[in-house]
Amino acid sequence: MPTSAASSPSPSRRSAKSTPSKPPASRAARPRGAEPMSKVDTAWLRLDTEANRMVIHGVLLLKPAIALEDLRRRVAERLLRFPRFRQRVVETGDSAWWVEDAEVDIARHVVPETLPRRRGRSLEEALQDRLAELAAEPLDPARPLWQLHLIEHYDGSSALIARVHHCIADGIALIAVLLSITDGGAVPPQAAKAARATPATGADEAEPEWLADAMVKPINAWTVREIQERAGSDGSGAAAASPAERLGRQVLEDAAALTEAPDDAKTRLKGKAGRAKRVAWGAPLALDAVKAVGKSMNVSVNDVLLSCLAGAIGLYLRGHGDDTQGQEIRALVPVNLRPLETAWQLGNRFGMVPLPMPVGITNPVKRLYAVHAQTQALKNSLRPALSLGLMATSGTVEKAAQRAMLKTLSRKATALMTNVPGPAQTLRLCGSAVERVMFWAPQAGDMSLGISILTYAGQVQFGLIADAGLCPDPEAIVAHFEPEFQQLLTLALMLPWETKA
Repeated sequence: MPTSAASSPSPSRRSAKSTPSKPPASRAARPRGAEPMSKVDTAWLRLDTEANRMVIHGVLLLKPAIALEDLRRRVAERLLRFPRFRQRVVETGDSAWWVEDAEVDIARHVVPETLPRRRGRSLEEALQDRLAELAAEPLDPARPLWQLHLIEHYDGSSALIARVHHCIADGIALIAVLLSITDGGAVPPQAAKAARATPATGADEAEPEWLADAMVKPINAWTVREIQERAGSDGSGAAAASPAERLGRQVLEDAAALTEAPDDAKTRLKGKAGRAKRVAWGAPLALDAVKAVGKSMNVSVNDVLLSCLAGAIGLYLRGHGDDTQGQEIRALVPVNLRPLETAWQLGNRFGMVPLPMPVGITNPVKRLYAVHAQTQALKNSLRPALSLGLMATSGTVEKAAQRAMLKTLSRKATALMTNVPGPAQTLRLCGSAVERVMFWAPQAGDMSLGISILTYAGQVQFGLIADAGLCPDPEAIVAHFEPEFQQLLTLALMLPWETKA
């Protein structure tokens, strides 16, 4: 079932000639009052499949419990100020449009839930089961593509499940939206102004600016670094290439790395994805402890967390009898390409890069530095910006061609991973504290794992959405994550401490 409503061209807009030639769909079939969807967002809209819905899912745990009517009132006041949450999607031919929904019914978008309990399943496991069911369901294409499910009675608290289609926004933008509906939160002035104003130009006209932000600025930064380097030789005595030549070589090498990478390693986690999902998450880690490990090992917080993830997946594979010696699997990792102050503009402004994860390295220190080497290589490349350009390009081709591109992409990775920095302080919503926050981006194609790492209020939350056929027990991976971190923490505490004289 598609996630956007189809619409035929209005007879009033058809050519009066008896044998008209078919003009471009973006011009001939534009619905009245519609805004063109950007090419990148169109690409995410089309990636939706029966096996993997392109819907971002989130869970917020609120204490004490909040009332449904209070939440509906808050959402109507704050969230509907963002135009995307008042608009439905209409597809005509190979184009997609944002169309104002004149009758947004808040009761259809903020709905009550009662968790069904099965014998032997805890309340938390019941919440995970419900999230897995929702992850397999499409959003209603006749309405704006988002929905909130409120479980009012959750062990003295409330649980809020958020569902937002990826064509509306990426994870960074959704965090900005979340901040706007919390107590004391406010819609940024620019967003409020945009919500009241009628745009003079559509997304098609704005697209070059977005692509410039994504591609030109990173390339310029790289060029500046090259110019600042001292002139030298390439080691053979020949004069060093000019900055422009080096930039051209870098672009070609990074483009080849994105498009010509071999298929990912064959493991039990790699195969044909199905509709059914499984969800698991564990107890959060203290962010200060993760930072301490990173500082003592001279690596980043991300390096520490990614190493723990690689270790957990490796243990899972070996626990099921797989030989992982010398093996890597790839995770597609989003890289933000927008200033955080413009996150309110929604849309998708990130690059997607494949990150090799050394699941076959059992030594935690060796694995940590192997991950560090991989992340440093990505930081010094243009692959995030180039991948955003490829996504924009895929939004302009026919659906069949994009499906082929998706199939090729999904063969090159096993997981899609998001690592989102959330607010440092505890938020409140309708008077209640937001105790935990978790978000998952959807997997694409036949990827089996959706991995979420999110920092919030001094804690790091780790969770998985997995294909039920390829990974029926994601809780086993989650169970290995904290012990892997404890190994690194113990080693860090054994290192000599620096003291000031």
